[in-house]
Amino acid sequence: MLCTNLIRQKRDGGELNAQQWKQLISGFCDGSVSREQMAAMAMAICIRGLSDQETAHLTAEMLGSGSRLPRVTDRPRVDKHSTGGLGDKVSLILAPLLAAAGCDVPMISGRGLGRTGGTLDKLESIDGFQTSLSIEQSSAVLRDVGAFIVGADESIAPADRSLYALRDVTATVESVGLITASILSKKLAASLDALVMDVKVGTGGFMPTLDEAESLATRIVQVAEKSGLPTTAVLSDMDQPLGEAVGNAIEVNETIAILQNQPRNPRLDSVRQLTIELAAHALVEVGKATDLDAGKRLLDGLIQNGRAYEVFEEMVTAQGGRLPIAVSGDPLRLERAQEITAASAGWVSHIDCPAIGDAIIMAGGGRRRGGEKLNHRVGVRMFVRIGDHVEKGQPLLRIHDDNTKMASPETWIQISDVAVPASPLIIKTLDASGHQLPPTV
Repeated sequence: MLCTNLIRQKRDGGELNAQQWKQLISGFCDGSVSREQMAAMAMAICIRGLSDQETAHLTAEMLGSGSRLPRVTDRPRVDKHSTGGLGDKVSLILAPLLAAAGCDVPMISGRGLGRTGGTLDKLESIDGFQTSLSIEQSSAVLRDVGAFIVGADESIAPADRSLYALRDVTATVESVGLITASILSKKLAASLDALVMDVKVGTGGFMPTLDEAESLATRIVQVAEKSGLPTTAVLSDMDQPLGEAVGNAIEVNETIAILQNQPRNPRLDSVRQLTIELAAHALVEVGKATDLDAGKRLLDGLIQNGRAYEVFEEMVTAQGGRLPIAVSGDPLRLERAQEITAASAGWVSHIDCPAIGDAIIMAGGGRRRGGEKLNHRVGVRMFVRIGDHVEKGQPLLRIHDDNTKMASPETWIQISDVAVPASPLIIKTLDASGHQLPPTV
C-alpha cells in the first residue's frame, strides 16, 4: 500500500493493522517513507489518536527496528521511567537502591526536555561521568555493579529516535499514543521483567491535569501488558518541585544527602518517600518482596545501613565519575547568589513551576536549543512546600547562579492569609492489570 494511503487512512480516523504499521516503520527506517510523510502521519496520529492495539503494533515495530540489551546475570531486571518534572532526581536514587536490593537496573535515560531536567544532564555535573557507553560497556557495569544510567545507544529503537526528532519540531510531542510507544519501545529493548512508571500531574510536568495524566498512565499499563511487560503506574504531584533542589549539580547534592541518610530534612521526605514507593512496587512485581510494606522496609534499611550509597559510588566510578569527598551540605560546591524571603506571614498557596523552570533555562541550567552546553551549577533550592505556614522574613528559596540574577523570583511563591491544605504526594496508583490501588503515602 502507498504511504500516502496510510496517512489518508489515519487522517480520516481509520485504524492501521499490524502489517500496515510494519510497512510504515520499516519504510521510515530504509528511507522509502520520507521525513515529510512521517511528519504528516505524526500529525494525523496526534489529531486522531491511536487505539491500544495500534499503539501496541507501533511499539513492537519501533522495538524491532533495533537491538535488545543482553541479559548478563540471573538477577531480576527492573526499571523506572518518569514523565519528568522540576526537581525529579528519583532515578539517581532508585537505580542504586534497587541494585542494592538484588535487582539489575539497566536504566536508559534522557536529557532535559523543556522545563523538565534530564537525568543525564544531572549526572554529567559529576566530574568525568560518562553517559555514552556501548552495549558491551554498559553490560559490564550492570554485571559488576547491578545498575547503570546511560543514554540510548544508537542501536536501541532507532525508529523512535528518528520519529522523536520529527515530533519535537512538528508540535506532535503530546500524543498519548506516541508517548507510550516511545517509552515502551526503549524499555522493552532493555529486556525488563518489570517496569514502574511515575506519571507527573501538575504545572511542573507535561500532564497538567489529572485526566491527562490518568489517560497516559492507563495507556502505558495496558499496552505494556499486551507487550508482556508487567507495569505499575504511580501518579504523583508536580504542582511543586520535588524536594528542595531544582537544577543539575544541586540535585546530585540532594541525591547524595538522601543516599547517605544524612540528618532528616522534612522537605526531602517527598523524594525519599516517592523513590521507596516506586522501588517497592518493582520489588513486589519480581518477587523480591512479599508485599509493598515489606519492600519499603527492605529499601529503607538499605539507605540506613549505607549499602545504597555504596552502590551509587560504585556505579559512578564504573562510569568514569569522580565524586568529591562528600560532606554534609554541598559536595559539589555551589555559589549562593540570592535569597528570597516572605514579604508577609501566611500559608504557601501556589508555586509557579513554569516560571522557575524557565528562569533556570535562561540562566544556562537548561537548553533553549539543541546542543547547548549547560552550566551545571545553576539551580534553585526551595525551602517551602504548598500548605506550609511561613513568618514574615522567613527564607522561601535560594538561587544558585554564578553569573546573573534570575527574573522576578519574588513572584514564584504566593502566600495566602488563610490556611491551605498540603498537596498529596501520590494521587493514584494503577497496578499491572490496570486496577486502581489506594495511595500509601
